[in-house]
Amino acid sequence: MMSYIPFAKMSGAGNDFVVIDNRQHVIRHPEAAAQKLCDRRLGIGADGLLLVERSPRADFMMKYYNADGSYGGMCGNGGRCIAMYAFKEHIVTGRVMTFEALDFVYRAEIGEGRVILSMKDPSDLRLEKTLTVDGITIRYHYIDTGTPHCVIFMDENPGLFGTGLEEADITPLGRKLRYHESFQPRGTNVNFVLAETSINRLVLRTYERGVEEETLACGTGSVASSILAYTFKKAEPPVSVRVRSGELLCVNFTDRETDGIGDVTLEGPAQIVYEGTVVYETETDEIVT
Repeated sequence: MMSYIPFAKMSGAGNDFVVIDNRQHVIRHPEAAAQKLCDRRLGIGADGLLLVERSPRADFMMKYYNADGSYGGMCGNGGRCIAMYAFKEHIVTGRVMTFEALDFVYRAEIGEGRVILSMKDPSDLRLEKTLTVDGITIRYHYIDTGTPHCVIFMDENPGLFGTGLEEADITPLGRKLRYHESFQPRGTNVNFVLAETSINRLVLRTYERGVEEETLACGTGSVASSILAYTFKKAEPPVSVRVRSGELLCVNFTDRETDGIGDVTLEGPAQIVYEGTVVYETETDEIVT
């Protein structure tokens, strides 16, 4: 028996997602569904799958699966997109909402084509570290902003890409770092960062684990890079981050002195690109197309 499941294809500054209302548990095997739906040749094509589910603690729960089917935990751009989706589909009644992800409750506020998302406080900082890849010593910093990030500032690694960051192919090095023993067993996202017109305006390119390639934007990576630019480069919030798509994300936060960095927000565009239906075979429990 076939059933038809509505979906939305969404973009958060170029980070793209398939979004489905799963409050009735129409998707029973999300790992397999993510692999099928996110395939850019045989499916809809996306960096990840976002599912709206019920939550006893918030307006709804966000479940995020990477394109390879792995559970992604938190995604900043995904959080902004699912909030916009919940607003547009009347899952919530107002422009301010809460949603649960990875046992944490996030707050989102809808603007005109933009969403401000309150983020989790950063944790697990490992600062001023080095590692070696292919005989090259790389200076990096590590931080968890809801998902793990290795942040590499280009001015701390001169000559890392001979062509400069804008023209570089970051995928080969990003992949090696993503799987490096220093970040096992979880692995890490890898961010390459430089200052554009000032240290308060960053250029960011990110290799994302789970997608296993460079993405056009990374929200938690933008937060990670901005906080570390404040820590080491005297950047002052709010920090603007130009991602690979050319869109700008805005990261704000406060230094609470005794409690460290907090009150983190991520602001940027979130839009529904198109909507459609996928065919679901209930007897085999598989997405058909």
